[in-house]
This record gives sequence, structure tokens and C-alpha cells, in this order.
Amino acid sequence: MEGGSPPEMLKEESQPRHVLPTGFEANSLKKSNWGFLVTGIVGGTLVAVYAVATPFVTPALRKVCLPFVPATTKQIENVVKMLRCRRGSLVDIGSGDGRIVIAAAKEGFTAVGYELNPWLVWYARYRAWREGVHGSAKFYISDLWKVTFSQYSNIVIFGVPQMMLQLQKKLELELENDARVIACRFPFPHWTPDHVTGEGIDTVHWVGVL
Repeated sequence: MEGGSPPEMLKEESQPRHVLPTGFEANSLKKSNWGFLVTGIVGGTLVAVYAVATPFVTPALRKVCLPFVPATTKQIENVVKMLRCRRGSLVDIGSGDGRIVIAAAKEGFTAVGYELNPWLVWYARYRAWREGVHGSAKFYISDLWKVTFSQYSNIVIFGVPQMMLQLQKKLELELENDARVIACRFPFPHWTPDHVTGEGIDTVHWVGVL
């Protein structure tokens, strides 16, 4: 056929072309955007939950767990009463939200708290600043078994029975002769308290190391 198109081209030109409706494309794009949004929200939520929960869960996975139980007002009063005849540096082992350290700083002690949970440490620092004792009340994120306590003359511990024997052995090796230990709630298994004040959960045991 002269002047015409080849049969193959005519065949291709005659085939219908399928064009997707504009509305279908818009719906597909919208669904894709929602999918990304939902995935981002779920992922962000999981990261936030992990960040908040990990400091609380991690201590519980350790061999000896020292849970956070806030000191009562009476417990703090009993600790301060035991400290009135003392001076020097003080450390609170497992300081939680900083109540004991802040109370000791108000009594004139240079007080330090060691706590494994970073959220509690940050909150304790804020409380010390709010109470005006941030210069003499310091808080550090640390595992108590990795800290040496030889530089402290007054030690406060809110422990649990499972850890007291192991902690007693550690303190016997590290503390100086004039150091004193205040054990709240649970006494040390092989140390006879010099003084005991309070009752029940507010009981405080005053122990001379040597």
C-alpha cells in the first residue's frame, strides 16, 4: 500500500489504551500517605515506650533488684534524727527521687546519691535545685556495685533482704573506722545495730562498721 502505514503500525494504533481514572490515582496516593503516617506513629510510640520503660525494667532484670519505693516522711525524720550527732560527707545508696539526700543537705551535709534509673536522677537534680540545695546535693547515674564508698563517713541504704549480706561485705572492705551506716527498713544480717528508732517500715538501724 503506497503512501500508507505498514500493517503492523495500523494494528498497534488501533489497540485501545487503558488510562487509569484520576480519582483512582488520588485514592491510591492518599492510602499510601496514610500508611506512612500510621507506620511513623506506631514506630515513634514504640521508641518512646522503650525509652521510658527501659530504666525501670532493666534494674528488675538484675540478680539483685533494688526497687524504687519512696521514703515516707517519718522515715526521713528518723534518718535525720540519727544524723544529728554526725558531720562529714553522706551517700545515699539507691537514692531514688533524692528525698534523703536533699534532707541531709538541708542539715549541712555534703550529700551524694547514686541511682541506676536516669529518670529518677534527673528528677532528683530538679528537686535539689527547686529546694535550693543543688550546690551540696549531687546525684549520679551509677550501679551501686560499681561505686567505691570509702570517701564517705555516713552511708544510708534503703535495701532489700536479698542484697544486705553482699552489701555488708562490700562496705566492710571499703569504709573507714569512723564510718556509720544507716539501714532503713531491713537491717544487715551480721551487724548489731548501735541504735534503732522507728517501727515497722519506718524503722532505722544505726550501725558502726567496726
